[in-house]
Amino acid sequence: MSATVPPQPKPLTPSRRSAVAPFLAMDVLSAAGALERGGAHIVHMEVGEPGAPSPRLVREAAKNALDNGRIGYTEALGRASLRARIARHYRDAYGVEVAPERVAVTTGSSSGFILAFLALFDAGARVAVAEPGYPAYRNIFQALGVETVALDVSASTRWRVTAEMIEAAHAQKPLDGVLLMSPSNPTGTMMDAATLRAVCETCDRLGIAFISDEIYHGLTYEAPAETALRFSRRAIVVNSFSKYYCMTGWRVGWLVLPEEIVRSVERLQQSFAISVPFLSQVAAEAAFDATEELEAVKAGYARNRALLLNELPSLGLGDFPPPDGAFYIYADVGRFTNNALDFAARMLNEAGVAATPGVDFDPQRGARYLRFSFAGPEADMVEAVTRLKGWLK
Repeated sequence: MSATVPPQPKPLTPSRRSAVAPFLAMDVLSAAGALERGGAHIVHMEVGEPGAPSPRLVREAAKNALDNGRIGYTEALGRASLRARIARHYRDAYGVEVAPERVAVTTGSSSGFILAFLALFDAGARVAVAEPGYPAYRNIFQALGVETVALDVSASTRWRVTAEMIEAAHAQKPLDGVLLMSPSNPTGTMMDAATLRAVCETCDRLGIAFISDEIYHGLTYEAPAETALRFSRRAIVVNSFSKYYCMTGWRVGWLVLPEEIVRSVERLQQSFAISVPFLSQVAAEAAFDATEELEAVKAGYARNRALLLNELPSLGLGDFPPPDGAFYIYADVGRFTNNALDFAARMLNEAGVAATPGVDFDPQRGARYLRFSFAGPEADMVEAVTRLKGWLK
């Protein structure tokens, strides 16, 4: 007697909301990793990750907490001492008074974006972002049913969004929000105080929510960055310990919120994550006391920046405004290709240099750009230049 074969279940179908574009920087990282496992030596310039370890004080604080205390939940908005320390940072760094009650500790800036977007925007809302810009913005908005409105910027204006651009986009069809990053990813350029003030005042006047992504604050080379909190009570600030503080893997960031949406963010955090990991919060609080070590790391970025600003033009990769901050160069490779995706793949496989194709940041015009990260060791930057000289000859 033969056994009855049960019917095969219907395959699961991914949701439409999950059909977001890939984050190409991470795809390049994965491809580079595969080559390294095969014995290749790759110079990593594709991801925005500090090459330096987390500061000694950060590591020691986490070790002490692990050895001496119970590792449990915290309040949903974060440990009171960390929220107070973040608030004090705004007074010390910017001269801005922030109540600790307005601070929400998040699982990196990535979680901060999701919490802020959900607290501010319903499905169908329209939010303007700079293009080129950080690709996760578009992808998160798509998953949440929020429409992304691209504000096209160019090298000729140092990749900056202006208040006039926001007003024009709003007049064409009303905006619910504006999300800008300064210093920016992928270009490294920064809004000056006058431009940021005008953006804040325009958004306030038009009733548009303004989210200021300040994750690269602390990493500037000519002048310090300005916070939107100086110019607007309504601005929402997103920041993180990942970049300046060299804590990418700890996954801890923060929001500074207007009082009226703090409770909304708290309720969302309670259900989504309960709280940010205790050890990461303890470590993050110690990071504020590691300035000497962190400034030494930043000095290394400055040397890398100077090296690339000097060397890339001789390779035919010099068509870009010098980055004001962060650790990126967004280079025009149009003299070599109109397909940055293919160019980046060949550069990785043939020269062993990993960089991110510009279509990650600008689906319409990014095919002639590459983003190079100079967050790695200085020796890697020298090696990258040497390899590119041989490859591009």
